[in-house]
Amino acid sequence: MKNMTFKRRLPIPKELKELYPVSEEGARAKAQNDAQIRDIITGKSDKMLLVIGPCSADREDAVLDYIGRLSTIREQVKDKIVIVPRIFTNKPRTTGAGYKGMLHQPDPQGGSDVLAGIVAIRRLHMRVLNETGFSCADEMLYPEEHRFLSDLLSYVTIGARSVENQQHRLTASGLDIPVGMKNPTGGDLTVLMNSIGAAQLPHTFIYRNWEVESKGNSLTHAVLRGYKDLNGAMRPNHGPDELTKIAGLYAQRGLKNPAIIIDTNHCNSGKDALKQPEITRKVLESANKSTEIKTLLKGFMVESYIEDGCQGSEGSVYGQSITDPCLGWEKTEKLIFDLAEKW
Repeated sequence: MKNMTFKRRLPIPKELKELYPVSEEGARAKAQNDAQIRDIITGKSDKMLLVIGPCSADREDAVLDYIGRLSTIREQVKDKIVIVPRIFTNKPRTTGAGYKGMLHQPDPQGGSDVLAGIVAIRRLHMRVLNETGFSCADEMLYPEEHRFLSDLLSYVTIGARSVENQQHRLTASGLDIPVGMKNPTGGDLTVLMNSIGAAQLPHTFIYRNWEVESKGNSLTHAVLRGYKDLNGAMRPNHGPDELTKIAGLYAQRGLKNPAIIIDTNHCNSGKDALKQPEITRKVLESANKSTEIKTLLKGFMVESYIEDGCQGSEGSVYGQSITDPCLGWEKTEKLIFDLAEKW
């Protein structure tokens, strides 16, 4: 491995958790949140699951400000909606270039510092849990890094570029929280269902230099985010035909806890974040016309921040995304209340 330099040893998850332990109050809040989310995925609860927040968590102060605003709404919609803030701390890059998230760059204007990044992402998730009672969602871009946050998260996503990866599928099979698997960038639903099926099975595999056995995760489910066709054009997959097709695939395979979350941004919106409220309305219309779709639909994943749109990685506008465009706070607040009214 002549082209690779081993810079320094990083702490193992156990060491970092001992340095930054979860409080008893935080652990209780997470357990309560886990139970509410689990009940939605299994169908025990008919509330909506709303995974919502910035495309990428770029700075601690703005993320805490945003989630504090969510906290003020939570009590008002709790009879209809379970809110799970998304704090995505590592970002896949299609070409390999660009901002890779707080894990890599705790300071978006600074260089890569993974040691500082590991500490920063744990501190951020812990502050949110301790200060608001929210245990959040993050993307499992690197399966081996999940353990740094495993006692803080209530929901995990596996992205469109990772969903075919064996290690992601097997690691998901060992988690005891819901894992939302996104359809691949090309939109192949067979690949998506294979991933869900694999994660619901028990496995023996190598994880962090251990031989481990997983029990299978019956809470893994589909997240539809649109796709790119063979010509590179962005296409949505949140319409009634696609949702009915997913229902049929679930039935054919006999998978546990059939569930769909609609990602309202990415290719579903053509990366126009302002279309997200319209997409939720269309999906709810489809659900109201079809018992099959209504049973499967568990909620939405929305990209939202304090300010509309996005900016460059210099990040001069407070609370505006430095990756994909997001829905600003005023529109987000309206969207949440509209969803509570229509669900």
